[in-house]
Amino acid sequence: MSAGGGSRGGVGAAKMESIALVAPVTALEFAGDVLLAGTGPEVVAFRLSGSGPAAAAGRRSVLREASVQGLRVEPGPGPASRVAVFGGRWLAVLAVLRGGGSGGPRLAACGGGAARELGARVWEVRWAPGRRLALGLGGGTVALYEWRGGGCWLRQASCGGAGALRCAVLAGVSWARLALAAGTATGAVVVWRAAAATAPQRQLCGHRGAVLALCYAASRGLLASASEDRSVRLWAVGELGGGDGAGTCLLVCYGHGARVAAVVLRGPLPVSAGEDGACLEWGGGGGVRRARRGHRGALRALALRPAGGRLATGGDDGGVRLWQPRRAAAEAVPSVAALGAPERPRAVLLVGPRRVLVLGEAGGLASFEVAQGRWAPVLHPTAGGPRAVLAAAPLDRWDETLCAVAGGDGRLLLFALSRPGAAAELRLFEGPVHGLSWAPRPGVPPDTAAALLASGPDGEMLWLDVTHRPGQAPWVQLMGRYLLPPCKQRWHTCAAFLPQEGLLVCGDRRGSLLLFSCNSSSECAAKSTSIVNGGSDPVVEDSSNELEPSCLLHKEALPLESPLSVLFGLHGKTGVTSVTIHGGYIYSTGRDGVYRQLRLQDQQLEVLQKHRPCKGLQWIEELRFTSDGDLLVLGFHADNFVVWSTRIGENIHCIPCGGGHRSWSYCSSPLAEMFAFIKSGDVMLYHCEPEPCEQQVLLASLHGREITCVRRLGAVEVPGHATFNVFVTGSEDTTACVLVLSENSRAAVPLARISDHISSVRTLAFATGPGDEGFGDEGLSALLFTAGGRAQIECYRLLCTGDTASESTVACQVIHVASHRLDKHWEQKKNRHKLIKMDPETRYMSLSVVPGTSTKQLPRPWKFLAAACSDGSVRIFGLLEAARKLVLVAESFYHQRCVLKVEAFLHTWAGGERRHLLCSAATDGSIAFWDITGTITDAVDALHQAEGEMQPLGECCCLAVLLLPLTKVSVAFLTEPVYPALDAPLVTIMAHSCGVNSLHIRETPEGRYLVASGSDDGSIHVCLLEVALGRGEAIAGTCLQVLERVSRPCAHAAHVTGIRVLRPDLLLSASVDQRLTLWNQRPGELVPLSTTFFHVPDLAELDCWEVEAGGELWYYCVLCGQGLEMLCGTASSKPPPQEAPQ
Repeated sequence: MSAGGGSRGGVGAAKMESIALVAPVTALEFAGDVLLAGTGPEVVAFRLSGSGPAAAAGRRSVLREASVQGLRVEPGPGPASRVAVFGGRWLAVLAVLRGGGSGGPRLAACGGGAARELGARVWEVRWAPGRRLALGLGGGTVALYEWRGGGCWLRQASCGGAGALRCAVLAGVSWARLALAAGTATGAVVVWRAAAATAPQRQLCGHRGAVLALCYAASRGLLASASEDRSVRLWAVGELGGGDGAGTCLLVCYGHGARVAAVVLRGPLPVSAGEDGACLEWGGGGGVRRARRGHRGALRALALRPAGGRLATGGDDGGVRLWQPRRAAAEAVPSVAALGAPERPRAVLLVGPRRVLVLGEAGGLASFEVAQGRWAPVLHPTAGGPRAVLAAAPLDRWDETLCAVAGGDGRLLLFALSRPGAAAELRLFEGPVHGLSWAPRPGVPPDTAAALLASGPDGEMLWLDVTHRPGQAPWVQLMGRYLLPPCKQRWHTCAAFLPQEGLLVCGDRRGSLLLFSCNSSSECAAKSTSIVNGGSDPVVEDSSNELEPSCLLHKEALPLESPLSVLFGLHGKTGVTSVTIHGGYIYSTGRDGVYRQLRLQDQQLEVLQKHRPCKGLQWIEELRFTSDGDLLVLGFHADNFVVWSTRIGENIHCIPCGGGHRSWSYCSSPLAEMFAFIKSGDVMLYHCEPEPCEQQVLLASLHGREITCVRRLGAVEVPGHATFNVFVTGSEDTTACVLVLSENSRAAVPLARISDHISSVRTLAFATGPGDEGFGDEGLSALLFTAGGRAQIECYRLLCTGDTASESTVACQVIHVASHRLDKHWEQKKNRHKLIKMDPETRYMSLSVVPGTSTKQLPRPWKFLAAACSDGSVRIFGLLEAARKLVLVAESFYHQRCVLKVEAFLHTWAGGERRHLLCSAATDGSIAFWDITGTITDAVDALHQAEGEMQPLGECCCLAVLLLPLTKVSVAFLTEPVYPALDAPLVTIMAHSCGVNSLHIRETPEGRYLVASGSDDGSIHVCLLEVALGRGEAIAGTCLQVLERVSRPCAHAAHVTGIRVLRPDLLLSASVDQRLTLWNQRPGELVPLSTTFFHVPDLAELDCWEVEAGGELWYYCVLCGQGLEMLCGTASSKPPPQEAPQ
């Protein structure tokens, strides 16, 4: 057996070694200016000192077959620190050497180097005098251990009646005073001394569940305990080994939503980390003083640095975060004050951090100066009129703000806030102004001018250029007129100009995104005269100003333009809230809780991807891209206004305001964070001082729950860097992640996250075609299919290229192509009440892309996808990427039970005739083989015949509707289930006695096929198939013949969830027993070559690929489960002298 470790040069024949690992973080400890993290069997060191941010500086694999559960640093100064590392039955000692070659800490082995396996589980370690180790072991044993040399036991003592332990803490400096406090499975904390260990000396009762963590502060005599009953308790115990008192419970803290996994003491109060992903700091009354969130999954480890008060957290997502302490003044809850508006407010707007503008119901405008705390009138109520709208644009050069107020009578007032009396007044429409917004215009100095967009009756939208003139009224010119699509609420809500494109993108109240041309409008505006050159006369109450009709007269000279592109109802019926241009892409937000990324393609808007930042964020108002690369999402979570950071995955601000249906405004500046909103007929102002970023991400989070599937996309070559392997993973946390896994750093860096699924992502598949493969200048390109719970399939186009400017050195663009859900397919049937409704809990268990379906006769590629379903069916889908349609082609319920795996393959005879074959495996252990050539041919022929008649038909998923024009015949197809059923399978074999969890097919050089499968019972089955073409009437069509079958019962001790045929004589299998085995396939038998222990519990899947280097063929594999691990090695066909242990 070979452990994962060592250099690649040490890999011999038939061995695999670990080269990269992402595992849950289970231990954290500060060693001076170094933070140590235990992830799987490895210890990672982070440098905290220096001018730059903390960064990973060293990594070493320490324990062989166990995860690191604890790290204990030897007290005392010195250039090197010794750290005891323990987990399971294993114990090792490391030296943290500072000032390595790269300036960071270096990890070295001590005491003989290798980890030692002890006779019992190690629950706790404490450094004793003489550099020895005091150990708390399973069964209630306390021991003194000499770790140097070969290691020996010095003293041992056992305590009867301790019960089943779950955690422990040691205290005392000598054997006579050494005491152990242990948390038990019954919820009690038992304490005893090593010198008198016949029975527990004290017992602390109160928890209603197992005690999972303890922390003892000897200087204060306090003991903190954390339990699976979601509580934290603080006990006054004095000296842990002295006295026989029961101890006093000082504090009971409830606030976690799940089990509490770790606890530390900061002064006299506890800080805890739970499986709900929250790190809570408790107050003296038992309430939550501060909550820290950001991890994607459960927290497992927590550490406190006494010098400076920094906290470190780690969890199941494989991430490590460092939390900076906040000032005492900042820990107070910011106040929300009522400003006492002079009249009932209609709209509120923040103009920088020092001023609040409020528009009253009667049309008056008032300003509140935050520094002076007083109101000042700006406009008389008669100036704006009832049903007025307000918009403002800051001008940086003049430290000025342009204001626009439009009323219900179609009038518009434009003025600088410092001189509201010098206003330009004009009449825009005969009816009310419904929408008013400012937009920076490319090519115009933003410090002197801006573009104003106003919407009126009948969907008419005007574009006005407004230029500030100090001491005078603004100069206004009408630039364009646009017509919005017909709808009930027909006005715009936001707009943005595309730089260097001459195009305008705007969103409307109906939720549509529109694209207009600006060039033709600008040319017409240049030929006409300016609409108004407002004077400096004050605005009077008389509305008969001679400038009012000027806009109505001049706008007829400009054409009323229709949109070039319309994405109708993109954000639902609740409206588009913002449009932002960043990095060459268009981002739109809406009240549907998602934001979308779009691009411009041939003057058409194309949606690339939609993002849902976090659960419960029903309303997204705006996106803000920061200078340090973060994306802030402004929106509403229930009745709270939140500012969500996508980089740290946490709310930066959360302000109770009653919801976003009332007017509100947010302003962030180096001076203050401000939020103004209307509530109870008054203006409320939230104000807090700006704070530095509290947390730093040391290791990026991957997935919050188990990784269920993984596929390798390929390798990206970046000049000056090592080759980067790009993978896609799916998880139970409903997300898929595109990531880079590097051999050099042994860590994963996420590139993009996909969050379109409403349930778990259980399976992945790639489709490549002409122009998709290779390592050319375009990088990697492929179609990605993701599927899982709720019978949902999503399809994306992935584009990965090298990008030396990014932190990951690889950039990934995700483009959403199509989606399909069986429940929507069923709801569109006219006579669905006569049919059996699909099970809403149906899950896709496996996907496989049918190879060789591209044809030169069709100008657009057509892909086919096979799916294994939990409702007992095998389904075939077709994808037409150009039309963005994923349609159901055929299905079969032959298995009558859950289908676990499918695998499609292509057989080609010497004459060029081809057969598309499909293999499916179910929970009864049967494997069926299908000929789906006829199904594929019928679909391709239908596509070829309807090539000139295809048109987008909304969300319909029926193949016949996609291929036929809208006639009476196609209406029938809309309402009836017309997709055909698959033919009966060619052959079915009973390979296993229970479910088939892994399946792989490989073609041999002779044109035959090896089919390998693994089962729940730990067995492996391999069969050799030959495909023949029937010539007679009785055997017309494709024939399959099973030439040979080989079975290996009990090949593994648990489910075989991964299997691959590397070559005709070599097989690789992986199991939940955490063993990766290479097999030599011989006639009639499977001979094990080697077994490697890997560090991913609950293995779900594996993927393999080959790389030729130095004239030798290397086999790589990646494993997923409770983590992610990549291994590599070479293999020989020669069996070892002795068979590896089973």
